[in-house]
Amino acid sequence: MRVTGRLLFALIAALASLGAMSQQRSDQPDSDKEIRIGNIVPYSGPLSEFGAIGKAEAAYFDMVNDRGGINGRKVRFITRDDNSDPATALDLTRDLVEKEDVDLMFGSFGTPGNLATRRYLNEKKIPQLFVASGDEELSQARAFPWTMGWQPAFRSEGRIYANYIQAYYPRKKIVVLWQNDQFGRMLYKGIQEGLGDLNRHVLVDVAFDISDQHLEGHVSILKRAGADIFVFLGVPSTASKVIQLAASLNWHPVIIVNDASASIANAMAPAGLENSAGVISAAFLKDPSDPSWKNDPAMKDWFAFMDKYHRVESTNNSAALFGYAAAEALTKVLRQCGDDLTRENIMRQAASLRDYHPSVALPNIRMNTSPDSYLPIKQMRLVQFDGRSWQPFGEVIETAFTEGAAR
Repeated sequence: MRVTGRLLFALIAALASLGAMSQQRSDQPDSDKEIRIGNIVPYSGPLSEFGAIGKAEAAYFDMVNDRGGINGRKVRFITRDDNSDPATALDLTRDLVEKEDVDLMFGSFGTPGNLATRRYLNEKKIPQLFVASGDEELSQARAFPWTMGWQPAFRSEGRIYANYIQAYYPRKKIVVLWQNDQFGRMLYKGIQEGLGDLNRHVLVDVAFDISDQHLEGHVSILKRAGADIFVFLGVPSTASKVIQLAASLNWHPVIIVNDASASIANAMAPAGLENSAGVISAAFLKDPSDPSWKNDPAMKDWFAFMDKYHRVESTNNSAALFGYAAAEALTKVLRQCGDDLTRENIMRQAASLRDYHPSVALPNIRMNTSPDSYLPIKQMRLVQFDGRSWQPFGEVIETAFTEGAAR
């Protein structure tokens, strides 16, 4: 009995020790030689064009590792394909946390997937940093303190276009073609909020699915409405088709497209540069296919990076540049952490950025965060495509933005 008792005591002590180790693993990395970063991106499916974001982020961390890592630690970037399915995103995130033991999730793409994983990550106290979505629900500092956005809010971007219409075309008729998902709805909601009484000038709005085969019919309906302003809210591949369709119908309204679609290489050029001339948008990052930035030092670094770390299809891919800029911002946060890479300190440093300028952001665009402000980038510039490059006009816009509610 004494022997059995001692064995039982030893087993209890061992189990208690293992429990303490397991608890410690959730709070701090188990190795001082690497930082494990999880990422979910649609490399397949209807939104696979945004897989370039994850590929660029992976390449960026390869570059970081070649240069010695971050504070002496190498980065292990583990990225998975969710095919734009929120349930898959949740399963993959659980796997990354519970099997791969990632220290944080970073840059995962899309509103539905990030919303699906948000509660789980907050309950586990895993940083969900710089999500690739402009939905304000992903920047609620008080309700979900472990989840932080990165890019300008979709709804606020929509209000910028509304403000532009109010200032330049207050009596003109408007039609809207918007992507029928959370992304498109938030952009359109911002336009509606910004227009206020001028919503009476919206003659027709048409919602379309990402795989919609009836774009020609939609554009034809919008043309027949007799509007002066055509607002498109969706992805670049659809934007290029829509611009081309409008030109083929000999319809030449003022065309406004959202930032995600304002890529010369992925939307304007495929639509035909002559068809795209005059398009209005708002931006916060440089366009790598814009010749205006050919001699810009930061863009020279971008092209050098692309030459050496060529995991993305095109040096002119705006989605790839988005991933590069986000990875650069995360690297800034992790360097600020010093030797304290606990998850708590990672969030603390992410929430203490002051006037940080991502190298490929437009001039005067700054990242600022605080424990009560989880929308890092709150500024954009209105731009117009002249058939060759984007020409900025007006000042950097901040007044159209609202903070994510700190509820």
